[in-house]
Amino acid sequence: MFVAVCVVALIGIIGIAVDGGSKMRATERADYIAGEAARAGGQAIDPAQAVTGQAIVVDPQAAQAAAQAYLHAASATGTVSVSADGKTLTVTVNDSYATKFLSAVGISSLEVTGHGKATLLHGVTAPEGN
Repeated sequence: MFVAVCVVALIGIIGIAVDGGSKMRATERADYIAGEAARAGGQAIDPAQAVTGQAIVVDPQAAQAAAQAYLHAASATGTVSVSADGKTLTVTVNDSYATKFLSAVGISSLEVTGHGKATLLHGVTAPEGN
């Protein structure tokens, strides 16, 4: 009886380790996709302001469309938002991981969320005297 209880406990610990590690990898993937989607959207600058030299800001509609297109191509879902000043694009990816071992105890999936942010930087120069 003792061996049977120990075997069940050991299988449970292995299951938690496998599914926990896989959830971490799924979260890393969601973070990666969110970051890349933010970079893709961050390249959608407003050409009218950039060409005239007024400012380098994101075209909100084009940025959201580009980021959503990247998410779609990566088979991911998420939200895209542009800051009020048009210089920062934030992407959040929502996904889930289908468990392998924890499904035996009724936990069929674990939710994962990834975050990515792109900030437009323009005209950064080195300090004088260097």
